[in-house]
Amino acid sequence: MESTGVLSTVLFMLAVVLASAVEMVEAVTIVLAAGMTRGWRSAIEGASVALLLLALLVVAFGSTLGNLDVAVLRTVIGGLLLVFGLQWLQKAILRASGHKDKHDEQAIFNREVQELSKSNPMAKGKRDSIAFAISLKGVFLEGVEVIVIVISFGASSGRLGLAALGASVTALVVGAIGFSLAKPLAKVPENAMKLGVANMLVTFGTFWGGEGLGIEWPLQDAFILVLLGLFALVTFVSIPILRKSRIALERVPQQ
Repeated sequence: MESTGVLSTVLFMLAVVLASAVEMVEAVTIVLAAGMTRGWRSAIEGASVALLLLALLVVAFGSTLGNLDVAVLRTVIGGLLLVFGLQWLQKAILRASGHKDKHDEQAIFNREVQELSKSNPMAKGKRDSIAFAISLKGVFLEGVEVIVIVISFGASSGRLGLAALGASVTALVVGAIGFSLAKPLAKVPENAMKLGVANMLVTFGTFWGGEGLGIEWPLQDAFILVLLGLFALVTFVSIPILRKSRIALERVPQQ
């Protein structure tokens, strides 16, 4: 069963990396907007403080969860991942079917720049409290979602260090690319990535939650692929159905 262990590890890391990339793209967009309009020093300082707070959260909650019974841990975290994943999946399906506007990093960047430009800039050489606060808030809020996934995946599988490492490397890579280009990563297929990550979250949530409740899955870890296939099938069947319903609604004459 060594191959199934490798398979679950690959899927595990893929989910962590993709989820981290999605959230970091959004965080980088916010920091770029703050830095380019209000000053890089304060924007980077705010982002750095947020990253430090996120690291402390991983250490604090990771050590606490590590002391819980494995069955209880997997049941709780499985339920958490299911709720979290279903929220992502709902939004991703609605975006893919046209019922909800797709996530547009360029539009978000332009909106942030417009809002930040309305405030009077600080004197040159001084810290800008607005840039600091916007960057801290943006990175922290986006990072909390990554932390939930990192801790959930890491604690349930006993690979918290590996999950944290994958998320950290992804954050560094996305951040480096964003700041080297000095523009939002609008060409990243964020909506498609969210669709894939959502299916993985629901899959692992179901698998680990079931294990916590005492379910013995056939094929052991390989059953993760079966669950992923089932959820993916439901997802991709739902999208064209919802798209057709949207088109039908648009054709109905307005009274």
